[in-house]
Amino acid sequence: MDSYLHFDPGTTSVPKFHHLMVGAIAPRPIAFASTIDLEGRPNLSPFSFFNAFGANPPILVFSPSRRGRDNTTKHTYENVKEVPEVVINVVNYAMVQQVSDSSADFPRGVNEFSMVGFTMEPSELVRPFRVKESPVQFECRVLQVIEMGNGAAAGNLVVCEILRIHISQEVMDEKGRIDPNRLDLVGRLGGDYYVRASGSALFEIPKPD
Repeated sequence: MDSYLHFDPGTTSVPKFHHLMVGAIAPRPIAFASTIDLEGRPNLSPFSFFNAFGANPPILVFSPSRRGRDNTTKHTYENVKEVPEVVINVVNYAMVQQVSDSSADFPRGVNEFSMVGFTMEPSELVRPFRVKESPVQFECRVLQVIEMGNGAAAGNLVVCEILRIHISQEVMDEKGRIDPNRLDLVGRLGGDYYVRASGSALFEIPKPD
């Protein structure tokens, strides 16, 4: 007897399929993306469709998808099309409530840094600001924006090249490596759930010889 349920995208509603995907593909790292528009107005928003995609050149990718409820585009997507630069800030446990607050649907031009209480730190190589409270910040140029579709919830893949990394000394160990317990990252699960990547949640498996 088949103990699995089966879902096809063509016969399952988009919201249902989305909930199944984000529930199963987890935990997902969070890109806290800082951008600016042509008028220099900052924007700050989290995205959990995010990951590293290469080391030489160093590439990050994230997706500010079209809104599922009304098929409009997000300010981050509009900004990187106008000013192809972004700072991707990592999210630790100390920041997570404010990061969640920043995902509210603020009008275009509203400064989320001010709205949720983060500090705007000038970048060195790009125009968008860094989040001072983030322990790791990636200054990036946007190489390409790939629109995956025109329908509601369609992804917009933003391909970024890292130009400089800023890492707080507080998260480094004595060997010059990032200590995951000191970094204290959070990851995104389905619904309202997150996971904290530190303490008893961590375990090691030695690599094969």
